[in-house]
Amino acid sequence: MAMEVRIRKDLGAFQLDIAFESDSRRIGILGGSGCGKSLTLKSIAGIEQPDRGRIVVNGKSLLDTEAKICLKPQVRKVGYLFQNYALFPTMTVEQNIEAGLTGKKADRKERVARMIEHFQLQGLEKRLPGELSGGQQQRVALARILAYEPEVILLDEPFSALDVYLRDKLQRELMELLKEYPGIVIMVSHNRDEVYRMSEELLVLENGRIVRQGPTKSVFENPENTAVARLTGCKNIVLVEEQPDGTLYAEEWRLSLPVKAQGACAVAIRAHEFSIRKTAQNEKLCFPIWKPVVTEDLFEYNISFQTAPDVTGRIDWKVSKYNWVYGRDAIPDCLYLKESDLLLLKEAEGIRE
Repeated sequence: MAMEVRIRKDLGAFQLDIAFESDSRRIGILGGSGCGKSLTLKSIAGIEQPDRGRIVVNGKSLLDTEAKICLKPQVRKVGYLFQNYALFPTMTVEQNIEAGLTGKKADRKERVARMIEHFQLQGLEKRLPGELSGGQQQRVALARILAYEPEVILLDEPFSALDVYLRDKLQRELMELLKEYPGIVIMVSHNRDEVYRMSEELLVLENGRIVRQGPTKSVFENPENTAVARLTGCKNIVLVEEQPDGTLYAEEWRLSLPVKAQGACAVAIRAHEFSIRKTAQNEKLCFPIWKPVVTEDLFEYNISFQTAPDVTGRIDWKVSKYNWVYGRDAIPDCLYLKESDLLLLKEAEGIRE
């Protein structure tokens, strides 16, 4: 499997400029609202027409504006799972699955029967979408997509409108249903946990452009710039300067960081990486705690603190209640951090936003 996407679209106040190649079967696209995630998917599906560009799947050109190639959506072999599943409300389950299939009636019915069995929809064939649960609707929508054997499936924030319990349940079901699918799956989301679970390669979008691409775990472990650090959930991001000895200084925290600068202009720390215990691995990076503010969630404490009495910058620390050894209002004097958990960032655009 191989995919190449190079597209541009000018919408006046917003310009989409996407370029990537990938051999991965499971691709995640992470970004905030209005960054171009859904527009990218719709361009791949043929629902939107880029001003110029090229889209190739397994050597087949779906779009090539220079060569004047633009395949219609129905012949691209691309399935699109919308947020609301887009089932036809007056059609039964089997009619929804059959919709869009071509060929002899007997062949269509046989394919629908295979999808009914594969997605465990037996007994629901005659029901309308309004008579189904959310999970059943999702299975019908996927069955309809897979019935015509697409080479690519596009998932457009399929869990965004669901409560936490149902979202986690349907994520597990979807991952299981797609386990044996041999084609490419691209899922867009603004939720870092979703893309972490469901993708092996990650594209991070901001303002219509890819600001980071790589294996999903590598992107989280090394975001490289402030935009990616923020989108992958870093709470603590601050500008730094290189000191004469080659280490770093964070003015906003008024704190020296005894690590090699390596060209970093900012650093990031995930809020759960701090430790209250000093070890040989973390003793170099110590963060004094001043003026802590504690808020309590269901399963964890969130502590915001300064590193000196008169600094403006604050640091966020999250700690599980299970690991909390102090009283509710008893806070340690300092926290420790392993050097490997201090994320060095080479670009700092938008850090003050």
